[in-house]
Amino acid sequence: RKQGLFTVSYPVRWLKLTPEGIRIPLGNQVKAWFGIDSFLLPMPSNLNWDSIKEVRILPRNKCFYAEFIYQVQTENIELDKNQVLGIDHGIDNWLTCVSNIGTSFIVDGKHLKSLNQWYNKQVADHKNGKPQGFWSNALSALTEKRNRQVRDAINKAARLVINYCIENSIGRIVLGWNKEQKDGATLGKKGNQNFIQIPTARLKSRIQELCSRYGIELIETEESYTSKASFLDHDFLPEFGEKPDNWKPSGKRVKRGLYRTA
Repeated sequence: RKQGLFTVSYPVRWLKLTPEGIRIPLGNQVKAWFGIDSFLLPMPSNLNWDSIKEVRILPRNKCFYAEFIYQVQTENIELDKNQVLGIDHGIDNWLTCVSNIGTSFIVDGKHLKSLNQWYNKQVADHKNGKPQGFWSNALSALTEKRNRQVRDAINKAARLVINYCIENSIGRIVLGWNKEQKDGATLGKKGNQNFIQIPTARLKSRIQELCSRYGIELIETEESYTSKASFLDHDFLPEFGEKPDNWKPSGKRVKRGLYRTA
């Protein structure tokens, strides 16, 4: 592709497992041009060759990655659907989790926020005095390191939530979520930067994947007007963009963390 590289997918029938690794064919044209007909990838020790369906080669930040596509079997675990974990996401407290069995915990987001702030500072230092659109190998390495750290944080946070549900036999998760909530965010320059760079949507997707694997039901609920409406007075909660003209909350939010009911 002009000015770039694209992902290449290899179905497993095109591949061969050898004692040296997985043989990736390159085709007759590459062999004619460069005298190379294939290359070898090491076989991951934690995967079973018979379960692999496809291998993808991805170019990203001047690196190449191998993605192994395989089927994950669902696990049958005894869980109680009447036991529910509610999740509210934020920035400093990435996930605030409260169950209806009297337990709670918080997944801290300050470490991830700090990683993003350090990355932004490093990028700004590298680009200082350079023309617009400047990029370098050092910036690629910085970006790749940051992306790996974010991916690691997502996987660990999702695993914390799922393990907690399994250990406490919780069969249902309710997650507050507003679609396109990052579009038009008005939290100020610094607040917007922190909010937009926190990959909560990717975390939600990872939790969803693990829920389907362990038989946990995940319910997404729209949470517009939850800070205005009164739960104790049974206020009706309209969805964003569908609020009736005569809708008014019964109580009042005095300040963050303090609500006065009717």
